[in-house]
Amino acid sequence: MEPNYNKEDQDYKAAKSRVKQIKAFYTHATVYCIIIPTIIFMNLRFEPHFHWFWFSTIGWGIGLGVHWFNTFGFRKLGYGKDWEEKKIQEIMQQNKNNYNGK
Repeated sequence: MEPNYNKEDQDYKAAKSRVKQIKAFYTHATVYCIIIPTIIFMNLRFEPHFHWFWFSTIGWGIGLGVHWFNTFGFRKLGYGKDWEEKKIQEIMQQNKNNYNGK
């Protein structure tokens, strides 16, 4: 038997999960912005003849880019999996506001 969740509970859980996902990305980006300059400093200070910091900067940058895409993906471009439904709801709300004279 399927649990009886109302729409509001489901929306709340989905929103909470989304916020957790976004927060994880921003934490990842913050750590990147703190650690990479530290690595660059250490490399240039102690071994300036070989710039090995590029390996970690690019590698971790690719990982951060993948994390961004998994978090925001096509949503930032306007086309997420929920895009059509959200657009329908937006247009319905606009029509409702126009009908009510707002």
